[in-house]
Amino acid sequence: MPGNLTLDELKAAVAAGEIDTVITAIVDMQGRLMGKRFHARFFLDHNVTETHGCEYLLATDLEMTTVPGYAAASWQTGYGDYVHKPDFSTLRRIPWQEKAAMVLCDVLDHHGEPVPHSPRAVLRRQIARAEAMGLAPMMATELEFFLFRDSYTDLWDSGYRELVPNARYNIDYAITGSLRDEPVMRDLRNGLYGAGIPVECSKGEADAGQEEINILYSDALDNADNHVIVKAAVKEIAQLHDRAATFMAKYRHGKAGSSSHVHQSLFGRDGKNAFYDKDAEHGMSKLMRSYVAGLLDHAQETTIFLAPHVNSYKRFCVGLFAPTRAVWSTDNRTAAFRVCGAGTKAVRVENRIGGSDLNPYLAQATQLAAGLDGIERGLELGPEIGGDVYAAKDAPEVPKTLRDAADLLEGSTFLRKALGDGVVDHYVHNARWEVEQFDYHVTDWEVQRGFERA
Repeated sequence: MPGNLTLDELKAAVAAGEIDTVITAIVDMQGRLMGKRFHARFFLDHNVTETHGCEYLLATDLEMTTVPGYAAASWQTGYGDYVHKPDFSTLRRIPWQEKAAMVLCDVLDHHGEPVPHSPRAVLRRQIARAEAMGLAPMMATELEFFLFRDSYTDLWDSGYRELVPNARYNIDYAITGSLRDEPVMRDLRNGLYGAGIPVECSKGEADAGQEEINILYSDALDNADNHVIVKAAVKEIAQLHDRAATFMAKYRHGKAGSSSHVHQSLFGRDGKNAFYDKDAEHGMSKLMRSYVAGLLDHAQETTIFLAPHVNSYKRFCVGLFAPTRAVWSTDNRTAAFRVCGAGTKAVRVENRIGGSDLNPYLAQATQLAAGLDGIERGLELGPEIGGDVYAAKDAPEVPKTLRDAADLLEGSTFLRKALGDGVVDHYVHNARWEVEQFDYHVTDWEVQRGFERA
């Protein structure tokens, strides 16, 4: 891809005056890019091997609060630094920022070991499990978001009271209706392509001002890297157009939610899709059936990594294409796990539980852990549930709240074995803090409902 850079190419571009800024970024718990902007020459002279950042970057909430109670980072630990080690396979130009390049970094402790709860490390561990089985995880994530008429600054100053979508009506697949968003979306597609990210397409989604951007599938780590860069690009390019975008799972009652469906398959050492068996029902190999059985077996306890915020659970409602039942079906958008490409070499499973607010590293890691567990245990896949899955009253439900999901994570012996106790406890604490913060804040709904009538 044109935006990808080698270190030697970066040096040449800096010498030629084409690049003067290098961004180094880690991925935080919320899936955001955090780091520094270096003068390019200083970076090449002094920081090619490593830079540093406060350990609290993996122990804060959305508002960057220094959350008490983490074992890994606190006032008791002194909030020291972690090493940010550039992964030069991610080095790329950032065309929408003038003369800029960016490299993603792994987070290491001062002994050079990966910090276990850092999102990239969590995913790398599960990829290594798959590779030890002779399998390469391939992933794709679809990202949905809303574009609004006003800028982030204007909306902040107004208290987000008047959120007017850039497009005024449902623009799902609408070529003319989505034209209002096209100045942003065209720059987004071209900017991402120029950054070395293989954009497939964008399209209007299922509500006024809602858009979707799709990127070609790739290996799991590369896909997660692309995902976080796409989210940053959407926000930054919208900002350059004096517009705002949100990846909230549900920005308003009655509006469609925004998802991030996670498409999954495993490739063998021969480079072919190990999920495909031309002679099997739906083309699903025995390996695929066991993988999907693992996803189903652990669907409840992994939901927290697909729906990480209090708001995430507002998306799970009947009739708006977000699943409420953890079952599988072929090409059925009412099921949590949808088998796509059935009967073809492109057969794969799509997890539809994930919202656009998920952290892709954690979501993919826990999906992999669940699927690989199904393979290792030789789980048998039960019959698919067809028709309107919303009406399947006896089918297992997706957890209804973050509080429920946190309880399931805390009690999961499976995830404690797969991720480690320290990692599980870290993310349980994060969820408990989010619930606690929500519980003592007064919402607009409460004021409107009870101000006069209570």
